Amino acid sequence: MRSYGKTDKGIKRARNEDTIFYSDQSIGNLPNLYIIADGMGGHNAGAFASEYSVKGFVDFVKKATWDNPVKIIEDGICSVNQMVHEKSSEEEYYKMGTTFVVSTIIQKKLYIGNIGDSRLYIIRNKEIQKITKDHSLVEEMVHTGHLTEDEANSHPKKNIITRAIGAEKTIIVDIYEVELESDDLILMCSDGLTNMLSHKEISNILEDGSFLEDKVKQLISRANELGGNDNISVIIIKTDIDER
Repeated sequence: MRSYGKTDKGIKRARNEDTIFYSDQSIGNLPNLYIIADGMGGHNAGAFASEYSVKGFVDFVKKATWDNPVKIIEDGICSVNQMVHEKSSEEEYYKMGTTFVVSTIIQKKLYIGNIGDSRLYIIRNKEIQKITKDHSLVEEMVHTGHLTEDEANSHPKKNIITRAIGAEKTIIVDIYEVELESDDLILMCSDGLTNMLSHKEISNILEDGSFLEDKVKQLISRANELGGNDNISVIIIKTDIDER
C-alpha cells in the first residue's frame, strides 16, 4: 500500500478548514487509515471541527479492541459526532460541523465510511467511479430527477449539505465495501477539488504515470489555476494488489 496526501487553503479562502490523515501503517486494529474532513462554522470553528474530528477518530481506532472494520468505522464516526455535537453547544464553536470520509484496506477489500460531501473515487481501467454519495441538496435533486449531473455542478446551492458530523445528536453513517483489483487507484478529496475540476480532467491527471506525490500536487495546482474557490484536500492511494 502506498499513499500521499496534501491539503491547501486555495486562493479565495483566508484559512484552511480541511484536515487530512493518512497512514499506510497500522492504526490500532486497522492495517492502514485514510481520512478527509472539511469543516464548517464561523471564525475558526470549522478548522477546529475537522481537526477535532480527525484526532478523535484516530484516538478511537487506537483504543478499539474489536477486529470488524465496519464496526470500528461506524462506531468511531458516531463517537466523533457526539463529541463535536456536544462541543458545538459552546458559544465559540456554535453550530460547527464537518464532513468526514474515512477508508481502510484489508486484503483486497476497501471499507469506507462517509458523512457529507467529501468524496471517494476509484480509478480502474482508465475510468473514474464515484463510490460515495454526497449528502447534499443538489445530490438529492439529481437523485429525484430534478437536476442533471452537469446542472448540479454549477447550481448556486451546491454547497448546502444535508448531513454532517456534529449537526445532530445522532447520525446515520453511510458504509461502503468494495472489492479491489490490481492497479486500482483510490482518490479521496474535499469538494474544493471536485467543484473546480471535471471527472475527465481528474482522470487525465491520475493516468499520467507520475508519482503519487506529483499527481496530488498537480490536482491541487490545477484547482487553484481554475480559481481555487475553496480549501482543497487530496489523498491518493495505490493498492498494488497481487492477484496471483
